[in-house]
Amino acid sequence: MIDKKLPLPPFTEETAKQKVQMAEDGWNSKDPVKVSKAYSVNTEWRNRSEFVNGREEVVAFLKDKWVKEIDYKLKKELWAYTDNKIAVRFEYEYQNEKGNWFRAYGNENWEFDENGLMEKRYASINDVEIKESDRRL
Repeated sequence: MIDKKLPLPPFTEETAKQKVQMAEDGWNSKDPVKVSKAYSVNTEWRNRSEFVNGREEVVAFLKDKWVKEIDYKLKKELWAYTDNKIAVRFEYEYQNEKGNWFRAYGNENWEFDENGLMEKRYASINDVEIKESDRRL
């Protein structure tokens, strides 16, 4: 059985926005297994300075991420799209184990296979420490 994740490429503005919203909703669930199913079995990531390969590594990466990034909340926005590629800008907020709050800003470039699964994800991310009173998400 072949996994498919609708909508499938080639993307229109409407289906690209739908894909971005689905990604935002998935990541905000903080469920690593659920999130991993949006990616191909052999997905390739660059996340900051880390390289992640395959769904199993995605699950491990996300489990570790959400242990360290407490009260995680993400907002994604479509930046551009073409046939099977989508670019997004995003920001998210989280608290570390010491109780300090951060806002992370970044951009992601995504490439999808014919089944709508993300094959490649390249993320550039910067963190800024914020006061709890400055939270927006």
